[in-house]
Amino acid sequence: MKIAVLSPITWRTPPAQYGPWEQVASDLTEELVRNGMDVTLFATGDSVTAAKLQSVCQRPLGEQPADAKVWECLHISNLMEQASGFDIIHNHFDFLPLTWSKLIRKPVITTIHGFSSEDIIPVYKKYNGNSFYVSISHSDRHPALQYLDTVYNGINEQQFDLGQGKGDYFLYFGRIHPHKGAYEAIQIASQTNTQLIICGLIQDEKYFHEKVTPHLNDTSVIYRGNVGPQERNELMGNAKALLHPISFEEPFGLSVAESMMCGTPVIAFNRGSMNELIKHGKTGFLVQNIAEAVSATGNIKNISREACRKHALTKFSSRVMAEHYMQLYENIARKQCGL
Repeated sequence: MKIAVLSPITWRTPPAQYGPWEQVASDLTEELVRNGMDVTLFATGDSVTAAKLQSVCQRPLGEQPADAKVWECLHISNLMEQASGFDIIHNHFDFLPLTWSKLIRKPVITTIHGFSSEDIIPVYKKYNGNSFYVSISHSDRHPALQYLDTVYNGINEQQFDLGQGKGDYFLYFGRIHPHKGAYEAIQIASQTNTQLIICGLIQDEKYFHEKVTPHLNDTSVIYRGNVGPQERNELMGNAKALLHPISFEEPFGLSVAESMMCGTPVIAFNRGSMNELIKHGKTGFLVQNIAEAVSATGNIKNISREACRKHALTKFSSRVMAEHYMQLYENIARKQCGL
């Protein structure tokens, strides 16, 4: 079976630092190759993969000034014009590739990594009947759409070591944006007299300068920037806990799974998919507000780091994700053959 994986081109696949959709596309691609599948990855030219690589854009759009629409159109059309050479097209590029799906004869499976707004729903609704939609959590399903299945994002467990939590700090790891809760994490850490290390791409400059910068120093609140995989592994493994006080219905939360893969429990506001990722009282705590989060920090010592790791391996490893998708590919192929 020949599989085409369409990754975004905002960042490299896998990303050098930030890039969750590219990261998932990469982890899936490499696991499919390890399983002996014939995979072609459509991504930026500097992407790193064991699969065949095709690209029209050498550098990520997030690293160079360019007209994104132009390069995205060229990127998607490069795959779609070769669609007859594949058995399955796996789209990780959001809604735009769907506009080609009625013009080709090969099945398109689209992993919906979340909805940027309600405005994009009409596109998904239009192609409901001729594309296969996969949600990344049960909580992130839109009532107007039909879904093939839910497949949780998987991560490469080889990139995450079981840490001992030896650092006397909490970790915030995610985009610096009001929805993700960096300011709330600062409040939680401050009220527990615990150091907070903040890592992530600054997506909202105004928010960062008004809500985060005033609290930064070299002791209690430290911003480490948009760190790469090695530093991420070390910071997560040594943290007492990951603070994830989100204020939106998050579709998945890759850093939550990554933290647990390192054995580090998570304290998260109970929004979106959090109750699907975290086993309350076993791998972390689901709370409603800052006060409950502060209270939960006192119980972190009762969480087994080995249990966190085991839970992540069982539900969120790239192997588990790839096996699930391969079964879906087989099911789709049989349907196409009328079996």
